Amino acid sequence: MRALALVLAAAALAAPLSATAQQVDRSQTARILAEGTSQSEVMRIAQYLTDVIGPRLTNSPGMRTAEDWTAAKFREWGLSNVHKEGFEFGRGWWAERYNGRMITPRIDELSVVPVTWTPGTGTPVAGEAVYAPIDSAGDFDAWRGKLAGKIVLLSEPEERPDPTEPAFRRWTDEQLAEFNSYAIPNYSPNRGSARVGARSFAAQRDAFLKEEGALAVVTISYRDGNLLHGSGYTFGTGETPSMPTFEMGAEDYRRTVRLIRMGAAPQLELNSVVHFDDSDTQAYNVIADIPGTDRNAGYVMAGAHLDSWAAGDGAADNAAGSAMVMEAARIIRSLGIRPKRTIRFALWNGEEQGLLGSMDYVERHIASRPVDPSLTGIARYMGWRNAWPLAKQADYDRLVAYFNLDNGSGRIRGINAQGNPAVVPIFEEWLRPFESLGATQVAMRSVGGTDHVFFDAVGIPAFQFIQDPLDYGSRLHHTNVDTFDHLKADDLRQGAVILAAFLIQAANADAPLPRVPFPREPNASDGFYPFPAADAGH
Repeated sequence: MRALALVLAAAALAAPLSATAQQVDRSQTARILAEGTSQSEVMRIAQYLTDVIGPRLTNSPGMRTAEDWTAAKFREWGLSNVHKEGFEFGRGWWAERYNGRMITPRIDELSVVPVTWTPGTGTPVAGEAVYAPIDSAGDFDAWRGKLAGKIVLLSEPEERPDPTEPAFRRWTDEQLAEFNSYAIPNYSPNRGSARVGARSFAAQRDAFLKEEGALAVVTISYRDGNLLHGSGYTFGTGETPSMPTFEMGAEDYRRTVRLIRMGAAPQLELNSVVHFDDSDTQAYNVIADIPGTDRNAGYVMAGAHLDSWAAGDGAADNAAGSAMVMEAARIIRSLGIRPKRTIRFALWNGEEQGLLGSMDYVERHIASRPVDPSLTGIARYMGWRNAWPLAKQADYDRLVAYFNLDNGSGRIRGINAQGNPAVVPIFEEWLRPFESLGATQVAMRSVGGTDHVFFDAVGIPAFQFIQDPLDYGSRLHHTNVDTFDHLKADDLRQGAVILAAFLIQAANADAPLPRVPFPREPNASDGFYPFPAADAGH
């Protein structure tokens, strides 16, 4: 594997620089740096999205406000074709208030948050806490007749490993170099089926608990430090569970289970007032353009997801990326730069529920797949990659490149080439003016998990930047402490400047960025190679 990576890297370095790589205008870079540092608006954008608007759960009132506000800012800055592009999603949901406490054997406030898209208690409910790890339908009989009037704790309270890494980190040069690796793709036609099955069982368990007369359900946070997430996925119309469901801080949860096991019969009181909104089941991506001078040259894109989870303010995930995308648009527009290709900016919706906004854009404009029409929401996301063949849509040959930001507010340290060796020398040249700002690494590796994924999966040159992790993964990602306080202003200014420069380079290059071959269905890579029936025995 390492030998393959070295061969690919050597081939990329040995290749002559293309015309695409040789068009860095250093005087224009200086203008971008000046505008993006001394005149930066990136932190004001981020603050409005977080301190003023707050959580932006898909189809919630906060997200509707964010959609309108960001579109208004694009118009204020003079972008064109500003519009919202809708796709079917499901129910709106927001929490008005919630709290929890232990009332016996002692009074104590508990760290809890309602799980999104689950119903509220309406009025406080109180009952004995019961630890009932119901993991399969085979467990139902063991608990039948025992849960009426009880608050049911479902999660196994296992101890977490001791932390061995610092909570706040920046990449060293040695760590960045390790990213320059090529992983041979692994394909399984049945990938994702287990997760679909788990969702089906969760619905069965919910119905069982309702029938048994349980008052509420509690699960454990997957992080220590009383960090909370409350991430739920039953947003589809007709999918709403019956049971009010809470996530409890890990320390409070473990203590409650210890009290249950020692026979103390702890009594809990839980309260949540939540609201559903079915007035519009469409979610909306926000799109805006800086038009190009050559209508036949296609367009380049930058994107970030605007939606967030509901426990915090969605600052690092992903007001940071949205603010950098918006600031890049403002920088380019304020400098009066007229690119050859149109530059399109997208703020995606429904990313947290399965990249649904960017998936819709790809299917509608770039390339579609014959996905089972019965699959919706997160199930559609899990089945999307295994649907073949691809069918090109109108913009397939027009979209030259897509750049994404969704790794918190850390400084850009480079860019992932997504296994495309032909773009390596190009990006190295584009990054060269920013070496003094710490952006140096072009890594061959492919990364997933956010909105460039479906563009990349259909063969579009689509890239995610490498950013310093800071405390994104350790305590901010999807949690109640993901607030404006944790954003790094200098890092966001640097990121917006580099994004603006990359967009201009891609938009003005003589040739489009090189592409990988048009994707075909891979052979299964599980180590078994069945022959067609006609060849059996030969």
